[in-house]
Amino acid sequence: MSTTVIQHVLNRLRDIGVRHVFGVPGDYAFPVNDAIAQHPDIEWIGSCNELNAAYAADGYARVRGIGAVCTTYGVGELSAINGIAGAYTEHLPLFHLVGMPRMPVQAHHSIVHHTLGNGEFDLFEKMSAAVVCASAVMTPQNVAAETERLIAAALYHRRPVYMAFPADLAEMPVVGTARPLNAPASDPAQVDAAVDAIADMLGGAGSACVLPGILTVRTGLGQELQRFLEATGLPFATMMADKGVLDEDQPAYAGMYDGKLMNESVRRFVEDADVVVLVGTQMNDFNSGAFTANLDPGRTVAVCHHHVRVDGMTYQSVEMKDLLIALTRRLPRKQWPRPSAEVTRMRPAGGKGDDSITAESLYPRWESFLRPDDILVAETGTVSMGMAFARLPQGATFQNQTLWGSIGWATPAAVGAAVAAAGDRRVVLITGEGSHQLTAQEISQFGRYGLRPVVFVLNNHGYLIERLLCRNPDVAYNDLAGWRYSELPRALGCDDWFTARVSTLAELDRAMDAAGKAGTGCYIEVMTDTYAAPPLATQLHDNIGTLYST
Repeated sequence: MSTTVIQHVLNRLRDIGVRHVFGVPGDYAFPVNDAIAQHPDIEWIGSCNELNAAYAADGYARVRGIGAVCTTYGVGELSAINGIAGAYTEHLPLFHLVGMPRMPVQAHHSIVHHTLGNGEFDLFEKMSAAVVCASAVMTPQNVAAETERLIAAALYHRRPVYMAFPADLAEMPVVGTARPLNAPASDPAQVDAAVDAIADMLGGAGSACVLPGILTVRTGLGQELQRFLEATGLPFATMMADKGVLDEDQPAYAGMYDGKLMNESVRRFVEDADVVVLVGTQMNDFNSGAFTANLDPGRTVAVCHHHVRVDGMTYQSVEMKDLLIALTRRLPRKQWPRPSAEVTRMRPAGGKGDDSITAESLYPRWESFLRPDDILVAETGTVSMGMAFARLPQGATFQNQTLWGSIGWATPAAVGAAVAAAGDRRVVLITGEGSHQLTAQEISQFGRYGLRPVVFVLNNHGYLIERLLCRNPDVAYNDLAGWRYSELPRALGCDDWFTARVSTLAELDRAMDAAGKAGTGCYIEVMTDTYAAPPLATQLHDNIGTLYST
């Protein structure tokens, strides 16, 4: 039998690593939905709504390097667009598969459901244009070439792409063939020039520090970056969005750098260094400590995705991978100064027994709970600000949506990460109850697909980060409806899970011990005072002026 348009696309997505597609079905997307469900190598993973499906595909791509989400036309794709935008900011290559009305319907400008009633059928593709790097409407004639173009664009830019399938064309046989496109290559002369400039700068330096960024992981260059550090002996610090890019359980790790807000000794070590090498990172508001970071451009090397900046000079057409390999070969190993290791770990957990749970006693306990190779998914807000300063054990990763910051992201993203991990790694989700209320229904997918995460829901009676950042912390919009969170797993089909609601340290310690030993999913509601905030959240409250005025 001939390969259809949608079968061809799915086969190519399988070839590059997609094994699951998240989504919500819809009548215009039935041909796409059916092809996914019938594909021998790809599994359909249903979500409670399209936004959650996009979030789940985001979490999946963080583990597997690539993801896919499927929605119907109009109402479905617009529901997902916030999640697609988040993947765009986080440099995640997602393939958004959208089912469209049949071509005769479009040609006659018919007034049909899921449209604006104006007979225009390209409006939603235009709406998506700002949050994808490429798009196409797939036809039998163009699908072979367009699939390769979109795959190449998604992998080169590490951004989402949009693939639309008119319902009638999706099931027609493919006409023509196309070969995969080669990725753009570096200019060897530019690479050599950049390496010379960086070698000269480091050669005259008595101290240096690397700030590795999330883009190195998104491009699959974690090993190349680690080899670069090992070959040169350079120490490194990380910023909030980039936490876990490299293994923190190594002597070269200097700690978390967050401008003037946190870890003064790390700030001095980074900012006083003769040379600071940024590799695939971004000095956004949260990475820079509310713009309190002070890096001298004249002493900074910025290794970007496709170019390099050294002392004000930009070297174009330099791929990050090629530069890291060249630097690893070229630069000598030196005994660079390193800071004290004491700043890389939280203070020991205090308190005991019937003591109430405070931020000072909670976050060190969560740090101790983590195991090697864990996937920690930390929600936007105070929980991620606290866990960003936990020392990760070997192989553990920290997943957070630092730049886009869409609350509710973490719960479905943890579903996607768990699907991608396929039981080989434990997923630990830590979320605040305010964010959890947006997407809590996705807990049902853990039970539905036999996934066994450990979920902590921090219940501090409202939107704590909003209380810390707004004028009146007690204003009504920071309050929430009271939920019985620890009862949600059973209501959502996770019948065999361990659940607990804890308000004292003794209860918390017992629950965490049980969760560490459980062979099922675990869900622990952690009760704290309304204003129990980790240090970074408090510092942001004290530095609102720089956060919002720069």
